[in-house]
Amino acid sequence: MNASYSTFAGLDLLASAVLLIDDGLLVRYINPAGENLLAISSRAVSGKPFSAVCRPSSTLQSALDNGLANNWGYTGQNIELERSDGEKLNLNCTVTPLRSKLANGVRLLLELQPIQHHLAATREERLIEQQTASRELIRNLAHEIKNPLGGIRGAAQLLEHELNNPSLKEYTQVIIKEADRLQDLMQRLLTPHRAMLPATVNIHEILERVRSLMTAEFPGSLEVRRDYDTSLPELVGDREQLIQAVLNIARNAAQAMHGEGQIIFRTRALRQVTLAKKRYRLALEIKVTDNGPGIPDAIRERMFYPLVSGRDGGSGLGLTIAQNFVQHHHGTIDCASQPGETVFTLRLPVEQA
Repeated sequence: MNASYSTFAGLDLLASAVLLIDDGLLVRYINPAGENLLAISSRAVSGKPFSAVCRPSSTLQSALDNGLANNWGYTGQNIELERSDGEKLNLNCTVTPLRSKLANGVRLLLELQPIQHHLAATREERLIEQQTASRELIRNLAHEIKNPLGGIRGAAQLLEHELNNPSLKEYTQVIIKEADRLQDLMQRLLTPHRAMLPATVNIHEILERVRSLMTAEFPGSLEVRRDYDTSLPELVGDREQLIQAVLNIARNAAQAMHGEGQIIFRTRALRQVTLAKKRYRLALEIKVTDNGPGIPDAIRERMFYPLVSGRDGGSGLGLTIAQNFVQHHHGTIDCASQPGETVFTLRLPVEQA
């Protein structure tokens, strides 16, 4: 094996944390995923004892010792490790002895992967299967939705001609524009494998559009707050699909709170992130947080299935469509919920895989 770290240049792109450890149990290298996991920089960790970087369990410590003394490999699941800041992590760990030393006496390759990453990957695969199974059902329902939308639009146009007060026409225009947008969305759902309509979009313009629709729908009683990272770059996507995805999530939250409560739109950048089994250098994270009652336990695992709703009279299509549109953008959507706080997290790649 080449006695330089160039052999491990690809480790920087891995989703799992990787550390190179020498025969004195000093850390000689840590990849970006390891920096994120252990909340420490590569500069701060280089040359430090592994026990100073984090506190391993006795099982992991024995695996490291055996790797050095006997060239024994080790793979363990649900191993506890304590970070230098005191936070405890449960990880799947692999210790791999290297057949020949690298620079600085590196002898062991340690790979750490949080258990929740495996759970997230399994959940993601299940959601993709759900989407495939439900797509045909959504198209059938879209047929039934298109005709009433045409009637709503026509009635709004007739009403507009009858209004004597010009200021009232603003409301009919809202009906007409939203009916046109929904007609377009229904057409896309009805057309199998139709390509998106990509354009350069600003995620904050999309969130502001959703915010204006929500405040118009729930005037005075619903607070929609912003927590934006204004330095985020633009991305290429379908503007209408992204608006509908976020709108469905926000509207579900508002309806669960009976129109009274708080919703927060939060945006951040993610670097070196894996989405739908692909690695991206840069992605956007959008969190939609509400302080409502939370998602009922009975439907939490099925919330993205079509026709599953926790509200009387709900169609059960909002989250299914949101998931569909996010996946069109090679992104992911997931949810964490408890009474008093529900957080939907959307992650969208900016750069190519």
